[in-house]
Amino acid sequence: MAPPWAPPGRLEWYMTAQARLEHPDSPRTGRAGQRSVWAAALAASVVLLGSCGAPAEEKEDMSRYEGKVAAPEFPAGLEWLNTDKPLSLRALRGKVVLLDFWTYCCINCMHVVADLKRLEAKYPSELVVVGVHSGKFTTEKETDNIRQAVLRYGIAHPVVNDADMAVWQQYGVRAWPTLVLIDPAGKVVTAVSGEGAYDAFNELIGEVARIFESKGLLDRRPLKRKLERLRSDSPLSFPGKVLADEASGRLFLADSNHNRIVVTDLEGRLQHVIGTGRTGADDGPFDRATFNHPQGLALAGGDLYVADTENHLIRLVDLGKRTVTTVAGTGEQARMFDAAGPGETTALNSPWALAAHGEHLYIAMAGSHQLWRMDLRSHSVEPYAGSGREGRIDGPLGRAALAQPSGLTTDGRRLYFADSEVSAIRSADLPAADAAGKVETIVGGELFDFGDRDGRGLEVRLQHPLGVVWHAGVLYVADTYNNKIKLLNPADRSCRSFLGTGEAGLADGDRPSFDEPGGISAAGGKLYVADTNNHVIRVADLNTRRVETLHIKGLGKPSPAPGREGVSP
Repeated sequence: MAPPWAPPGRLEWYMTAQARLEHPDSPRTGRAGQRSVWAAALAASVVLLGSCGAPAEEKEDMSRYEGKVAAPEFPAGLEWLNTDKPLSLRALRGKVVLLDFWTYCCINCMHVVADLKRLEAKYPSELVVVGVHSGKFTTEKETDNIRQAVLRYGIAHPVVNDADMAVWQQYGVRAWPTLVLIDPAGKVVTAVSGEGAYDAFNELIGEVARIFESKGLLDRRPLKRKLERLRSDSPLSFPGKVLADEASGRLFLADSNHNRIVVTDLEGRLQHVIGTGRTGADDGPFDRATFNHPQGLALAGGDLYVADTENHLIRLVDLGKRTVTTVAGTGEQARMFDAAGPGETTALNSPWALAAHGEHLYIAMAGSHQLWRMDLRSHSVEPYAGSGREGRIDGPLGRAALAQPSGLTTDGRRLYFADSEVSAIRSADLPAADAAGKVETIVGGELFDFGDRDGRGLEVRLQHPLGVVWHAGVLYVADTYNNKIKLLNPADRSCRSFLGTGEAGLADGDRPSFDEPGGISAAGGKLYVADTNNHVIRVADLNTRRVETLHIKGLGKPSPAPGREGVSP
C-alpha cells in the first residue's frame, strides 16, 4: 500500500538477504516520497542477516553485530500503551530493542505478532520489543482504538501511537510491517520489511546479546510494564462473525478471543458452547475441542463450517454428533498463492470468512488476498479468485487483485465480498457453463481511498469494511472503521448509511452506535451484528431500524478465562 503523499509504484525499504517479503503493505516514506538523509546514511551501514556467523577458522568480526548509526529518539508527547510512562531509547540502553512498525488492520502485521511473541519468549531478559503503531486508516490513529487492537491481538510489549507518522519518517520506513533492530548501545543493526520476523531475527538477536554481554554492556533487568486490561462484563470477547439461520431458528457466534463458537436461538437462549476456550487445534467433542481465534461461519448440509483463522484451518462442526473435525489446512501458514490439493495436506493463510453454495464452501483467504473454495464432499481446496497480488484490479477471476477479503456472502449467482484493505465491496461470479467468471468492484476505491461517503459506485467511500450479507435483494455492510452499517444495492451500485452515528459507542434504540462491528447476518426481518469492540451482539429490526443488544441467557466466560498469552482477558 502507498500513502497519499507517495509516488506510484512499489518500493521496499532496504532489505536484508534473508527477509521473506510476502505481500506486505508497502507505503513509501513521507515528504514527497523522498528518503530521509538519516535513512540514506543508514542504508549504507546495514548488516545483512545472511552474513551472520564467521567461519570457525577466521577470527570473529564482532563489529558485524554492532550498529553504525544512532537510532533516532522517540519524539516527545506521543501516547503509549502497556507502560506507565513514555519510553526512550536512552533509557533502554543495555537492551536489544526491536521496533515493529505496524498498523492494526494489516494481515501481514497480524502474522508478525506471533513471531514477536516467540522472540520475546526466547529472549525474555535480553530483548525489548516496541510496537510503533503508524496507522493507515483515520480510525487507527486513535489511541483507544489501538488499545482495543493491543488487547485483541494479545500484545504485551510497549506500543507507541505514531499517529502523525513522525517515527515512521525518522526511520525512513517504506512498508508495513517493518522491523528495526537496535543494539544495546542504541545503534541500528539492521531492518527488514515483510513477514518472517522469527527466522530473520532469531539468531541475530542471540549474537548481538552475546557480543554485548561479553563487553559487560547487556542489561538483563526486567522492563517494568503496565499491561492494558479489558474492561467488559460481557460473556463474549471480541466476537468476530455471526451467522443467523432462519430455517433452524439458530444463531451462531464466533466468540473469537474466547476461542469458541456459541450457539443460541434467535432470541439469545443458549443451546451449545463449542470449544473449551483454550487456544489450540484439538478435534473431538464440543467440550474438548479447541480453536485459535475463529472468525467465519457457514452452514452446509446441516453441518457448521468454521474458519479457524489463526490456526489457518477449516473446521467442520457436526451439530448432531456434537463433534469438531479439521477438514482443511495443515496448521501452518501457507507461503504459496497457487497451491491446491487435498484439504488435509494443503496449507491455508488466515481464512477469515465463509459462504456455502452448491457443492462448495467459498473461503475469503485474507492472508493471501484471494478467494478459495473447498469441495464439500472431498474437502479438496483450491484458489478461486485473485492472483495473490494485493490491490484492486478487476477482470478474470485468476488475474484479479484483491486486498485482504474479510467478509463473504452470495445471492446464488455471485459472491460478494468485503475487500477490506481497499475499503470496497466487490463481486466474483460463481461458476457458470456459459460464461467465464470475473471480479468487479461495486463500490469503493484503491488502497488509500477511504472515508465515509454515500453515493454510487467508485465515488462511495467506506473505511475497512469487514462484513457483508445478502438479504432480500440488497447487501448490508459492516463498515467497520466507520462504526456504521451501510445499505448497498448492487443493481445501481448505490450505497447509503443505514445504522450508526459514526461515533464509537454502545447505544440502543432509534439512534444506535457501534464500535468496529466486524460481522453481520440476517434472518426473520432482523440484522444480527457482531459489535466486536463492544463484545456484544446487536439486533436491528429492518423495518423500524431500532437496535437492541442481545442478552445471551445462560452463557458465562470460559473458566479460567483464556484471553491471549500475556494479556488479561
